[in-house]
Amino acid sequence: MRLTVDLTALGPATLAQRAAPGQWAAPGLNLEYTGEIGIAQDPQALVLVRGHPREGDTLLDAAALLRRHHERGTGLTRGLAGAYAIAIVDVQRHEVTLLNDRMAVYGWCYSHGGQRFDCSDRADTLGSQAEIEPQAVFTYLFNHVIPSPDTLFRGVRRLPPAYRLQCSSAGLTLSQHWRPEFAEPRKPHFDSLRDEFRSLLRSAVAREWQRLGPETGTFLSGGTDSSTVSGMLRDVAGQPVRAYSIGFDADGYDEMAYARIAAKHFGLEHREYYLTPEDVATGMPLVATHYDQPFGNSSAVAAFHCARVAREEGRSALLAGDGGDELFGGNARYAKQSIFGWYQNVPRVLRRKLMEPAFDNRVAARVPGLSKASSYVQQARVPMPDRLHMYNLLQRLGLDEVLAPGFVAQVSAEHDITGQRAVYRQSRGAQLVNRMLAYDWKYTLADNDLPKVVGTTGLAGIAAAFPLLSDEIIDFSLRLPAHYKLKGLKLRWFFKEALRGFLPDEILKKKKQGFGLPFGVWALRHPQLSALADDALGSFGTRGVVAPGFMRRLREELLPSHPGYYGELVWIIAMMEFWLREKRPDWKLA
Repeated sequence: MRLTVDLTALGPATLAQRAAPGQWAAPGLNLEYTGEIGIAQDPQALVLVRGHPREGDTLLDAAALLRRHHERGTGLTRGLAGAYAIAIVDVQRHEVTLLNDRMAVYGWCYSHGGQRFDCSDRADTLGSQAEIEPQAVFTYLFNHVIPSPDTLFRGVRRLPPAYRLQCSSAGLTLSQHWRPEFAEPRKPHFDSLRDEFRSLLRSAVAREWQRLGPETGTFLSGGTDSSTVSGMLRDVAGQPVRAYSIGFDADGYDEMAYARIAAKHFGLEHREYYLTPEDVATGMPLVATHYDQPFGNSSAVAAFHCARVAREEGRSALLAGDGGDELFGGNARYAKQSIFGWYQNVPRVLRRKLMEPAFDNRVAARVPGLSKASSYVQQARVPMPDRLHMYNLLQRLGLDEVLAPGFVAQVSAEHDITGQRAVYRQSRGAQLVNRMLAYDWKYTLADNDLPKVVGTTGLAGIAAAFPLLSDEIIDFSLRLPAHYKLKGLKLRWFFKEALRGFLPDEILKKKKQGFGLPFGVWALRHPQLSALADDALGSFGTRGVVAPGFMRRLREELLPSHPGYYGELVWIIAMMEFWLREKRPDWKLA
Protein backbone atom coordinates (compact mmCIF):
# COMPACT_ATOMS: atom_id res chain seq x y z
CA MET A 1 0.00 0.00 0.00
CA ARG A 2 1.01 3.65 -0.40
CA LEU A 3 -0.45 6.72 1.19
CA THR A 4 0.46 10.21 -0.05
CA VAL A 5 -0.74 13.29 1.84
CA ASP A 6 -0.44 16.96 0.93
CA LEU A 7 -0.82 18.51 4.36
CA THR A 8 -1.80 21.94 3.04
CA ALA A 9 -4.53 20.59 0.74
CA LEU A 10 -6.44 18.54 3.31
CA GLY A 11 -10.04 19.68 3.65
CA PRO A 12 -13.67 18.61 4.00
CA ALA A 13 -13.73 16.98 0.57
CA THR A 14 -10.70 14.80 1.33
CA LEU A 15 -12.68 12.05 3.03
CA ALA A 16 -15.91 12.41 1.13
CA GLN A 17 -15.63 9.34 -1.06
CA ARG A 18 -13.34 6.73 -2.51
CA ALA A 19 -12.40 6.93 -6.15
CA ALA A 20 -12.41 3.19 -6.83
CA PRO A 21 -11.81 -0.18 -5.13
CA GLY A 22 -8.21 -0.26 -3.99
CA GLN A 23 -7.72 3.47 -4.49
CA TRP A 24 -8.66 6.73 -2.85
CA ALA A 25 -7.95 9.94 -4.76
CA ALA A 26 -9.19 13.13 -3.15
CA PRO A 27 -7.93 16.66 -2.43
CA GLY A 28 -4.75 16.33 -0.38
CA LEU A 29 -4.76 12.53 -0.27
CA ASN A 30 -4.00 9.59 -2.52
CA LEU A 31 -4.18 6.01 -1.28
CA GLU A 32 -3.49 2.77 -3.14
CA TYR A 33 -4.11 -0.39 -1.18
CA THR A 34 -5.23 -4.00 -1.20
CA GLY A 35 -7.80 -5.86 0.86
CA GLU A 36 -5.11 -6.60 3.47
CA ILE A 37 -5.73 -3.32 5.31
CA GLY A 38 -8.65 -2.11 7.38
CA ILE A 39 -10.11 1.34 6.67
CA ALA A 40 -12.43 3.56 8.68
CA GLN A 41 -13.40 7.19 8.12
CA ASP A 42 -15.57 10.03 9.26
CA PRO A 43 -15.56 13.70 8.22
CA GLN A 44 -12.62 14.44 10.54
CA ALA A 45 -10.20 11.53 10.12
CA LEU A 46 -9.15 8.44 8.19
CA VAL A 47 -7.65 5.36 9.90
CA LEU A 48 -5.72 2.59 8.16
CA VAL A 49 -4.64 -0.53 10.03
CA ARG A 50 -2.55 -3.55 9.15
CA GLY A 51 -2.18 -6.52 11.47
CA HIS A 52 -4.35 -7.34 14.46
CA PRO A 53 -4.33 -4.79 17.30
CA ARG A 54 -6.29 -5.76 20.38
CA GLU A 55 -7.21 -4.71 23.88
CA GLY A 56 -7.06 -7.75 26.10
CA ASP A 57 -8.49 -10.55 23.98
CA THR A 58 -10.72 -8.24 21.94
CA LEU A 59 -9.53 -7.51 18.41
CA LEU A 60 -9.90 -3.88 17.38
CA ASP A 61 -10.87 -3.03 13.82
CA ALA A 62 -10.27 0.27 12.06
CA ALA A 63 -13.61 1.68 13.27
CA ALA A 64 -12.69 0.98 16.89
CA LEU A 65 -9.31 2.64 16.38
CA LEU A 66 -10.98 5.69 14.84
CA ARG A 67 -13.12 6.04 17.96
CA ARG A 68 -10.04 5.67 20.18
CA HIS A 69 -8.30 8.37 18.16
CA HIS A 70 -11.10 10.86 18.79
CA GLU A 71 -11.39 9.88 22.46
CA ARG A 72 -7.72 9.57 23.41
CA GLY A 73 -5.61 11.41 20.84
CA THR A 74 -1.94 10.59 21.44
CA GLY A 75 -3.07 8.19 24.18
CA LEU A 76 -4.48 5.82 21.58
CA THR A 77 -1.79 3.23 22.33
CA ARG A 78 -2.68 2.94 26.04
CA GLY A 79 -3.84 -0.61 26.55
CA LEU A 80 -3.19 -1.47 22.89
CA ALA A 81 -1.55 -4.84 22.30
CA GLY A 82 -0.86 -7.20 19.41
CA ALA A 83 1.05 -6.78 16.17
CA TYR A 84 -0.07 -3.75 14.19
CA ALA A 85 0.77 -0.78 12.00
CA ILE A 86 -1.67 2.14 12.15
CA ALA A 87 -1.89 5.32 10.07
CA ILE A 88 -4.18 8.21 10.95
CA VAL A 89 -4.91 11.18 8.69
CA ASP A 90 -6.49 13.92 10.80
CA VAL A 91 -8.06 16.45 8.43
CA GLN A 92 -8.93 18.98 11.12
CA ARG A 93 -5.39 19.09 12.49
CA HIS A 94 -3.72 18.69 9.07
CA GLU A 95 -1.67 15.91 10.61
CA VAL A 96 -0.60 12.34 9.84
CA THR A 97 0.27 9.87 12.61
CA LEU A 98 2.02 6.51 12.21
CA LEU A 99 2.18 3.88 14.94
CA ASN A 100 3.66 0.41 15.12
CA ASP A 101 3.83 -2.35 17.70
CA ARG A 102 6.58 -3.17 20.19
CA MET A 103 8.53 -5.39 17.80
CA ALA A 104 7.55 -3.74 14.50
CA VAL A 105 6.09 -7.00 13.20
CA TYR A 106 4.11 -4.75 10.90
CA GLY A 107 6.25 -1.79 9.94
CA TRP A 108 6.05 1.58 8.22
CA CYS A 109 8.40 3.27 5.79
CA TYR A 110 8.03 6.96 5.14
CA SER A 111 9.46 10.01 3.38
CA HIS A 112 8.83 13.67 4.04
CA GLY A 113 9.57 16.76 2.02
CA GLY A 114 7.97 20.16 2.38
CA GLN A 115 4.26 19.65 2.96
CA ARG A 116 4.19 16.21 1.35
CA PHE A 117 4.22 13.03 3.41
CA ASP A 118 4.41 9.51 1.96
CA CYS A 119 4.22 6.17 3.77
CA SER A 120 4.12 2.54 2.73
CA ASP A 121 4.67 -0.95 4.06
CA ARG A 122 7.65 -1.28 1.67
CA ALA A 123 10.77 0.84 1.32
CA ASP A 124 11.09 0.14 -2.40
CA THR A 125 7.61 1.55 -3.05
CA LEU A 126 8.77 4.93 -1.79
CA GLY A 127 12.31 4.62 -3.08
CA SER A 128 11.61 3.51 -6.63
CA GLN A 129 13.07 6.76 -7.98
CA ALA A 130 15.43 7.52 -5.10
CA GLU A 131 19.19 7.14 -5.12
CA ILE A 132 20.75 4.20 -3.31
CA GLU A 133 22.50 5.42 -0.18
CA PRO A 134 26.14 4.19 0.00
CA GLN A 135 26.02 4.28 3.80
CA ALA A 136 23.12 1.83 3.72
CA VAL A 137 25.16 -0.52 1.51
CA PHE A 138 27.90 -0.47 4.15
CA THR A 139 25.30 -1.00 6.89
CA TYR A 140 24.00 -4.06 5.06
CA LEU A 141 27.47 -5.56 4.65
CA PHE A 142 28.22 -4.91 8.31
CA ASN A 143 24.92 -6.12 9.80
CA HIS A 144 23.62 -8.41 7.00
CA VAL A 145 20.39 -6.37 7.18
CA ILE A 146 19.61 -2.64 7.20
CA PRO A 147 18.25 -1.84 10.68
CA SER A 148 15.66 0.88 11.18
CA PRO A 149 15.48 3.82 10.92
CA ASP A 150 17.70 3.49 7.82
CA THR A 151 16.71 2.04 4.47
CA LEU A 152 18.66 1.51 1.27
CA PHE A 153 17.07 4.57 -0.30
CA ARG A 154 18.10 8.17 0.23
CA GLY A 155 15.29 10.09 1.90
CA VAL A 156 13.29 6.99 2.90
CA ARG A 157 13.15 5.99 6.56
CA ARG A 158 11.71 3.04 8.47
CA LEU A 159 9.80 3.57 11.71
CA PRO A 160 11.61 1.82 14.61
CA PRO A 161 9.62 -0.53 16.87
CA ALA A 162 7.20 0.98 19.40
CA TYR A 163 7.44 4.44 17.84
CA ARG A 164 4.95 7.19 17.09
CA LEU A 165 5.52 9.53 14.15
CA GLN A 166 3.52 12.75 13.81
CA CYS A 167 3.81 14.92 10.73
CA SER A 168 2.13 18.30 10.39
CA SER A 169 2.79 21.64 8.74
CA ALA A 170 5.11 22.38 11.66
CA GLY A 171 7.34 19.44 10.83
CA LEU A 172 7.94 15.83 11.81
CA THR A 173 8.36 14.45 15.34
CA LEU A 174 9.26 10.96 16.55
CA SER A 175 8.66 9.53 20.01
CA GLN A 176 8.51 6.13 21.66
CA HIS A 177 5.09 5.11 22.90
CA TRP A 178 6.59 2.15 24.81
CA ARG A 179 10.00 1.21 26.13
CA PRO A 180 11.01 -1.70 28.36
CA GLU A 181 11.38 -1.15 32.10
CA PHE A 182 12.99 -4.05 33.93
CA ALA A 183 12.10 -4.87 37.53
CA GLU A 184 14.25 -6.78 39.99
CA PRO A 185 11.97 -8.43 42.58
CA ARG A 186 13.63 -9.10 45.91
CA LYS A 187 11.90 -12.37 46.77
CA PRO A 188 10.62 -14.05 43.60
CA HIS A 189 8.38 -17.04 44.15
CA PHE A 190 9.28 -19.63 41.54
CA ASP A 191 6.13 -21.75 41.77
CA SER A 192 3.74 -18.84 41.25
CA LEU A 193 5.87 -17.42 38.43
CA ARG A 194 5.99 -20.83 36.75
CA ASP A 195 2.21 -21.23 36.92
CA GLU A 196 1.64 -17.72 35.61
CA PHE A 197 4.11 -18.26 32.77
CA ARG A 198 2.48 -21.49 31.66
CA SER A 199 -0.93 -19.84 31.74
CA LEU A 200 0.32 -16.91 29.65
CA LEU A 201 1.90 -19.27 27.12
CA ARG A 202 -1.28 -21.24 26.71
CA SER A 203 -3.40 -18.09 26.40
CA ALA A 204 -1.09 -16.59 23.78
CA VAL A 205 -1.15 -19.73 21.64
CA ALA A 206 -4.91 -20.13 22.08
CA ARG A 207 -5.50 -16.53 21.02
CA GLU A 208 -3.54 -17.03 17.78
CA TRP A 209 -5.25 -20.38 17.14
CA GLN A 210 -8.66 -18.76 17.52
CA ARG A 211 -7.69 -15.84 15.27
CA LEU A 212 -5.97 -17.82 12.52
CA GLY A 213 -8.18 -20.91 12.41
CA PRO A 214 -7.78 -24.70 12.46
CA GLU A 215 -5.50 -24.87 9.40
CA THR A 216 -2.66 -23.42 11.47
CA GLY A 217 0.57 -25.35 11.88
CA THR A 218 3.94 -24.64 13.45
CA PHE A 219 7.60 -24.28 12.61
CA LEU A 220 9.45 -26.99 14.53
CA SER A 221 13.23 -26.81 14.66
CA GLY A 222 13.59 -29.05 17.71
CA GLY A 223 14.68 -26.21 19.99
CA THR A 224 12.97 -25.18 23.19
CA ASP A 225 10.95 -22.32 21.68
CA SER A 226 9.47 -24.05 18.64
CA SER A 227 8.86 -27.20 20.68
CA THR A 228 7.04 -25.18 23.35
CA VAL A 229 4.79 -23.44 20.82
CA SER A 230 4.09 -26.72 19.00
CA GLY A 231 3.27 -28.53 22.23
CA MET A 232 1.00 -25.74 23.43
CA LEU A 233 -0.84 -25.67 20.12
CA ARG A 234 -1.42 -29.41 20.35
CA ASP A 235 -2.80 -28.91 23.86
CA VAL A 236 -5.03 -26.00 22.84
CA ALA A 237 -6.35 -27.72 19.70
CA GLY A 238 -7.10 -30.93 21.54
CA GLN A 239 -6.00 -32.90 18.50
CA PRO A 240 -2.82 -33.49 16.49
CA VAL A 241 -1.56 -30.43 14.62
CA ARG A 242 0.98 -30.31 11.83
CA ALA A 243 4.52 -29.22 12.57
CA TYR A 244 7.07 -28.54 9.83
CA SER A 245 10.80 -29.11 10.08
CA ILE A 246 13.74 -28.45 7.78
CA GLY A 247 16.74 -30.76 7.77
CA PHE A 248 20.20 -30.50 6.22
CA ASP A 249 22.28 -33.40 5.00
CA ALA A 250 25.48 -31.89 6.42
CA ASP A 251 27.41 -32.68 9.58
CA GLY A 252 26.86 -30.20 12.40
CA TYR A 253 23.80 -28.54 10.89
CA ASP A 254 20.93 -31.02 11.16
CA GLU A 255 18.61 -30.93 14.19
CA MET A 256 15.92 -33.20 12.84
CA ALA A 257 16.49 -35.76 15.60
CA TYR A 258 15.29 -33.26 18.20
CA ALA A 259 12.31 -32.22 16.09
CA ARG A 260 11.32 -35.89 15.95
CA ILE A 261 11.62 -36.17 19.73
CA ALA A 262 9.29 -33.19 20.18
CA ALA A 263 6.82 -34.47 17.57
CA LYS A 264 6.62 -37.89 19.22
CA HIS A 265 6.38 -36.42 22.72
CA PHE A 266 3.43 -34.16 21.85
CA GLY A 267 1.75 -36.38 19.26
CA LEU A 268 2.20 -34.00 16.35
CA GLU A 269 1.66 -34.67 12.67
CA HIS A 270 5.28 -34.14 11.76
CA ARG A 271 6.38 -33.12 8.28
CA GLU A 272 10.07 -33.29 7.42
CA TYR A 273 11.71 -31.66 4.45
CA TYR A 274 15.42 -32.01 3.75
CA LEU A 275 16.74 -28.95 2.00
CA THR A 276 19.02 -29.64 -0.96
CA PRO A 277 21.67 -27.47 -2.63
CA GLU A 278 19.29 -27.28 -5.61
CA ASP A 279 16.61 -25.80 -3.33
CA VAL A 280 19.06 -23.17 -2.17
CA ALA A 281 20.20 -22.35 -5.71
CA THR A 282 16.63 -21.77 -6.87
CA GLY A 283 15.49 -20.16 -3.63
CA MET A 284 18.21 -17.54 -3.21
CA PRO A 285 17.16 -15.18 -6.05
CA LEU A 286 13.48 -15.77 -5.30
CA VAL A 287 13.80 -14.86 -1.61
CA ALA A 288 16.26 -12.03 -2.20
CA THR A 289 14.01 -10.18 -4.63
CA HIS A 290 10.89 -10.62 -2.49
CA TYR A 291 12.19 -8.18 0.10
CA ASP A 292 11.89 -4.41 -0.24
CA GLN A 293 15.65 -4.00 0.26
CA PRO A 294 18.64 -6.33 0.59
CA PHE A 295 18.14 -8.85 3.38
CA GLY A 296 20.91 -11.28 4.26
CA ASN A 297 19.63 -13.61 6.99
CA SER A 298 21.02 -16.93 5.76
CA SER A 299 18.17 -19.00 7.20
CA ALA A 300 15.57 -17.17 5.09
CA VAL A 301 15.67 -19.69 2.23
CA ALA A 302 15.19 -22.58 4.66
CA ALA A 303 12.26 -20.75 6.29
CA PHE A 304 10.70 -20.16 2.87
CA HIS A 305 10.86 -23.82 1.88
CA CYS A 306 9.40 -24.82 5.24
CA ALA A 307 6.49 -22.42 4.71
CA ARG A 308 6.14 -23.54 1.09
CA VAL A 309 5.69 -27.17 2.12
CA ALA A 310 3.13 -26.13 4.72
CA ARG A 311 1.20 -24.10 2.15
CA GLU A 312 1.20 -26.98 -0.32
CA GLU A 313 -0.38 -29.13 2.38
CA GLY A 314 -3.17 -26.65 2.93
CA ARG A 315 -1.89 -24.74 5.96
CA SER A 316 -3.02 -21.12 6.07
CA ALA A 317 -0.70 -19.99 8.87
CA LEU A 318 2.31 -21.08 10.92
CA LEU A 319 3.14 -20.24 14.51
CA ALA A 320 6.83 -19.49 15.09
CA GLY A 321 8.85 -19.69 18.28
CA ASP A 322 10.83 -16.50 17.79
CA GLY A 323 11.39 -14.43 20.91
CA GLY A 324 12.05 -16.98 23.62
CA ASP A 325 15.82 -16.56 23.52
CA GLU A 326 15.60 -12.78 23.54
CA LEU A 327 13.04 -12.59 26.36
CA PHE A 328 14.44 -15.24 28.66
CA GLY A 329 18.20 -15.29 28.05
CA GLY A 330 18.77 -18.15 25.64
CA ASN A 331 21.63 -17.00 23.43
CA ALA A 332 25.18 -18.13 24.17
CA ARG A 333 26.49 -14.58 23.83
CA TYR A 334 24.64 -13.62 27.02
CA ALA A 335 26.81 -16.00 29.03
CA LYS A 336 29.93 -15.07 27.07
CA GLN A 337 29.47 -11.35 27.61
CA SER A 338 28.70 -11.99 31.27
CA ILE A 339 32.17 -13.51 31.61
CA PHE A 340 33.70 -10.44 30.01
CA GLY A 341 31.58 -8.30 32.32
CA TRP A 342 33.41 -9.75 35.32
CA TYR A 343 36.44 -7.75 34.23
CA GLN A 344 34.73 -4.57 35.35
CA ASN A 345 34.75 -5.91 38.94
CA VAL A 346 38.55 -5.87 38.96
CA PRO A 347 39.82 -2.66 40.62
CA ARG A 348 40.47 -0.02 38.00
CA VAL A 349 44.06 0.55 39.13
CA LEU A 350 44.84 -3.16 38.81
CA ARG A 351 43.32 -3.29 35.34
CA ARG A 352 45.09 -0.22 33.99
CA LYS A 353 48.46 -0.58 35.72
CA LEU A 354 48.97 -4.34 35.61
CA MET A 355 46.58 -6.45 33.53
CA GLU A 356 46.30 -4.32 30.40
CA PRO A 357 50.01 -3.58 30.03
CA ALA A 358 50.82 -7.26 30.62
CA PHE A 359 48.22 -8.89 28.40
CA ASP A 360 46.87 -6.39 25.87
CA ASN A 361 49.79 -6.58 23.44
CA ARG A 362 50.98 -8.65 20.49
CA VAL A 363 53.72 -10.41 22.44
CA ALA A 364 51.34 -11.85 25.06
CA ALA A 365 48.92 -12.87 22.32
CA ARG A 366 51.60 -15.12 20.80
CA VAL A 367 52.96 -16.73 23.99
CA PRO A 368 51.51 -20.17 24.76
CA GLY A 369 49.65 -20.05 28.06
CA LEU A 370 49.18 -16.28 27.86
CA SER A 371 47.20 -16.06 24.64
CA LYS A 372 43.86 -16.81 26.30
CA ALA A 373 44.46 -14.20 28.99
CA SER A 374 45.49 -11.74 26.30
CA SER A 375 42.35 -12.42 24.26
CA TYR A 376 40.19 -12.05 27.36
CA VAL A 377 41.65 -8.68 28.34
CA GLN A 378 41.53 -7.37 24.76
CA GLN A 379 37.85 -8.18 24.50
CA ALA A 380 36.78 -7.36 28.06
CA ARG A 381 38.17 -3.83 27.96
CA VAL A 382 35.98 -2.99 24.94
CA PRO A 383 32.66 -1.52 26.18
CA MET A 384 29.25 -2.86 25.23
CA PRO A 385 27.71 -2.99 22.70
CA ASP A 386 30.90 -2.50 20.65
CA ARG A 387 32.23 -5.78 22.02
CA LEU A 388 29.50 -7.71 20.24
CA HIS A 389 31.09 -6.83 16.88
CA MET A 390 34.67 -7.87 17.58
CA TYR A 391 34.24 -10.89 15.33
CA ASN A 392 32.33 -9.05 12.65
CA LEU A 393 33.44 -10.20 9.22
CA LEU A 394 34.31 -6.73 7.94
CA GLN A 395 36.20 -5.77 11.07
CA ARG A 396 38.17 -9.01 11.27
CA LEU A 397 39.24 -8.82 7.65
CA GLY A 398 39.78 -5.05 7.73
CA LEU A 399 37.70 -2.48 5.88
CA ASP A 400 40.61 -1.48 3.64
CA GLU A 401 41.16 -5.12 2.66
CA VAL A 402 37.52 -5.75 1.73
CA LEU A 403 36.16 -2.44 0.47
CA ALA A 404 37.17 -0.19 -2.40
CA PRO A 405 38.87 3.08 -1.37
CA GLY A 406 36.26 5.15 -3.19
CA PHE A 407 33.48 3.41 -1.26
CA VAL A 408 35.21 3.75 2.12
CA ALA A 409 35.60 7.47 1.47
CA GLN A 410 31.80 7.87 1.16
CA VAL A 411 30.75 6.03 4.32
CA SER A 412 31.24 6.19 8.06
CA ALA A 413 32.37 3.08 9.91
CA GLU A 414 30.93 4.62 13.09
CA HIS A 415 27.40 5.18 11.78
CA ASP A 416 25.98 1.81 12.77
CA ILE A 417 27.66 1.42 16.12
CA THR A 418 26.64 4.96 17.12
CA GLY A 419 22.98 4.05 16.66
CA GLN A 420 23.44 0.77 18.50
CA ARG A 421 25.08 2.48 21.45
CA ALA A 422 22.06 4.76 21.75
CA VAL A 423 19.67 1.80 21.84
CA TYR A 424 21.85 -0.01 24.37
CA ARG A 425 21.97 3.04 26.65
CA GLN A 426 18.16 3.23 26.81
CA SER A 427 18.23 0.38 29.33
CA ARG A 428 20.59 2.27 31.63
CA GLY A 429 20.48 0.89 35.16
CA ALA A 430 19.38 -2.57 34.07
CA GLN A 431 21.68 -5.52 34.63
CA LEU A 432 23.93 -6.64 31.78
CA VAL A 433 21.74 -9.51 30.60
CA ASN A 434 18.64 -7.30 30.53
CA ARG A 435 20.41 -4.59 28.58
CA MET A 436 21.50 -7.17 26.05
CA LEU A 437 17.96 -8.54 25.81
CA ALA A 438 16.47 -5.10 25.13
CA TYR A 439 19.18 -4.47 22.53
CA ASP A 440 18.30 -7.76 20.84
CA TRP A 441 14.60 -6.91 20.75
CA LYS A 442 15.55 -4.21 18.29
CA TYR A 443 18.47 -5.64 16.33
CA THR A 444 17.87 -9.41 16.46
CA LEU A 445 14.07 -9.57 16.45
CA ALA A 446 12.58 -6.40 14.92
CA ASP A 447 15.29 -5.87 12.30
CA ASN A 448 16.22 -9.45 11.47
CA ASP A 449 14.40 -12.57 12.65
CA LEU A 450 10.83 -11.29 12.43
CA PRO A 451 11.23 -9.83 8.92
CA LYS A 452 12.75 -13.17 7.93
CA VAL A 453 9.67 -15.12 9.03
CA VAL A 454 7.07 -12.56 7.92
CA GLY A 455 8.78 -12.13 4.55
CA THR A 456 9.30 -15.78 3.73
CA THR A 457 5.86 -16.92 4.86
CA GLY A 458 4.38 -14.07 2.84
CA LEU A 459 6.32 -15.27 -0.20
CA ALA A 460 4.91 -18.75 0.37
CA GLY A 461 1.38 -17.36 0.65
CA ILE A 462 0.61 -18.00 4.32
CA ALA A 463 0.44 -15.96 7.53
CA ALA A 464 2.79 -16.10 10.51
CA ALA A 465 2.34 -15.32 14.20
CA PHE A 466 4.63 -15.16 17.22
CA PRO A 467 2.89 -16.24 20.45
CA LEU A 468 6.03 -15.89 22.59
CA LEU A 469 6.09 -12.18 21.72
CA SER A 470 2.62 -11.40 23.03
CA ASP A 471 2.62 -8.20 25.08
CA GLU A 472 1.62 -10.17 28.17
CA ILE A 473 4.66 -12.47 27.91
CA ILE A 474 6.97 -9.53 27.20
CA ASP A 475 5.64 -7.78 30.31
CA PHE A 476 6.08 -10.97 32.31
CA SER A 477 9.71 -11.25 31.22
CA LEU A 478 10.34 -7.70 32.42
CA ARG A 479 9.28 -8.76 35.93
CA LEU A 480 11.61 -11.76 36.10
CA PRO A 481 14.82 -11.32 38.08
CA ALA A 482 17.93 -11.20 35.92
CA HIS A 483 19.38 -14.31 37.54
CA TYR A 484 16.29 -16.26 36.47
CA LYS A 485 17.28 -15.59 32.86
CA LEU A 486 21.01 -16.21 33.20
CA LYS A 487 21.75 -18.20 36.36
CA GLY A 488 25.49 -18.13 36.61
CA LEU A 489 26.27 -19.28 33.08
CA LYS A 490 23.09 -21.33 32.66
CA LEU A 491 21.05 -19.94 29.79
CA ARG A 492 17.27 -19.36 30.10
CA TRP A 493 17.19 -21.06 33.49
CA PHE A 494 13.63 -20.05 34.37
CA PHE A 495 12.17 -20.93 30.99
CA LYS A 496 13.56 -24.45 31.14
CA GLU A 497 12.70 -25.07 34.77
CA ALA A 498 9.19 -23.71 34.32
CA LEU A 499 8.60 -26.10 31.42
CA ARG A 500 10.24 -29.13 32.99
CA GLY A 501 7.76 -31.96 32.68
CA PHE A 502 6.14 -30.32 29.67
CA LEU A 503 9.10 -30.37 27.30
CA PRO A 504 11.07 -33.58 26.72
CA ASP A 505 14.22 -33.81 28.84
CA GLU A 506 16.35 -34.28 25.73
CA ILE A 507 15.30 -30.86 24.42
CA LEU A 508 15.80 -29.18 27.78
CA LYS A 509 19.37 -30.50 27.86
CA LYS A 510 20.34 -29.91 24.22
CA LYS A 511 22.77 -27.20 23.25
CA LYS A 512 21.43 -24.40 21.13
CA GLN A 513 22.19 -24.79 17.44
CA GLY A 514 19.75 -22.61 15.54
CA PHE A 515 18.42 -22.74 12.00
CA GLY A 516 21.79 -22.48 10.26
CA LEU A 517 22.32 -23.27 6.61
CA PRO A 518 25.43 -25.15 5.38
CA PHE A 519 25.80 -22.73 2.50
CA GLY A 520 29.58 -22.37 2.61
CA VAL A 521 30.10 -26.13 2.57
CA TRP A 522 27.65 -26.61 -0.29
CA ALA A 523 29.06 -23.68 -2.27
CA LEU A 524 32.38 -25.53 -2.42
CA ARG A 525 30.97 -28.93 -3.34
CA HIS A 526 27.83 -28.45 -5.42
CA PRO A 527 28.42 -27.35 -9.05
CA GLN A 528 25.15 -25.43 -9.50
CA LEU A 529 25.47 -23.55 -6.21
CA SER A 530 29.17 -22.95 -6.79
CA ALA A 531 28.51 -21.44 -10.21
CA LEU A 532 25.69 -19.31 -8.77
CA ALA A 533 27.99 -17.95 -6.06
CA ASP A 534 30.82 -17.28 -8.53
CA ASP A 535 28.49 -15.40 -10.86
CA ALA A 536 27.04 -13.26 -8.06
CA LEU A 537 30.45 -12.43 -6.59
CA GLY A 538 31.84 -11.57 -9.99
CA SER A 539 29.08 -9.16 -10.95
CA PHE A 540 28.95 -7.50 -7.53
CA GLY A 541 32.68 -7.00 -7.79
CA THR A 542 32.10 -4.61 -10.71
CA ARG A 543 29.83 -2.26 -8.74
CA GLY A 544 32.65 -0.32 -7.08
CA VAL A 545 31.98 -1.46 -3.51
CA VAL A 546 34.67 -4.10 -2.89
CA ALA A 547 38.42 -3.77 -3.27
CA PRO A 548 39.96 -5.06 -6.53
CA GLY A 549 40.97 -8.68 -6.16
CA PHE A 550 39.04 -9.31 -2.94
CA MET A 551 36.34 -11.42 -4.59
CA ARG A 552 38.96 -13.81 -5.94
CA ARG A 553 40.60 -14.03 -2.52
CA LEU A 554 37.24 -14.67 -0.87
CA ARG A 555 36.34 -17.45 -3.31
CA GLU A 556 39.71 -19.13 -3.73
CA GLU A 557 41.38 -18.63 -0.35
CA LEU A 558 39.04 -17.61 2.46
CA LEU A 559 35.97 -19.73 1.71
CA PRO A 560 37.89 -23.05 1.41
CA SER A 561 39.79 -22.27 4.62
CA HIS A 562 36.63 -21.82 6.73
CA PRO A 563 33.38 -22.52 4.82
CA GLY A 564 31.08 -21.89 7.78
CA TYR A 565 32.53 -18.49 8.64
CA TYR A 566 33.31 -17.02 5.23
CA GLY A 567 30.31 -18.67 3.61
CA GLU A 568 28.26 -16.07 5.46
CA LEU A 569 30.06 -13.27 3.62
CA VAL A 570 29.56 -14.99 0.27
CA TRP A 571 25.87 -15.33 1.12
CA ILE A 572 25.21 -11.70 2.03
CA ILE A 573 27.06 -10.44 -1.05
CA ALA A 574 25.17 -12.85 -3.31
CA MET A 575 21.79 -11.92 -1.83
CA MET A 576 22.47 -8.23 -2.36
CA GLU A 577 23.58 -8.87 -5.93
CA PHE A 578 20.39 -10.82 -6.70
CA TRP A 579 18.35 -7.94 -5.29
CA LEU A 580 20.24 -5.35 -7.32
CA ARG A 581 19.92 -7.32 -10.55
CA GLU A 582 16.16 -7.32 -10.17
CA LYS A 583 15.59 -3.82 -8.77
CA ARG A 584 18.57 -1.70 -9.84
CA PRO A 585 20.57 -3.64 -12.46
CA ASP A 586 22.63 -0.63 -13.60
CA TRP A 587 23.59 0.61 -10.16
CA LYS A 588 27.27 1.26 -9.51
CA LEU A 589 28.97 3.42 -6.94
CA ALA A 590 29.30 6.96 -8.29
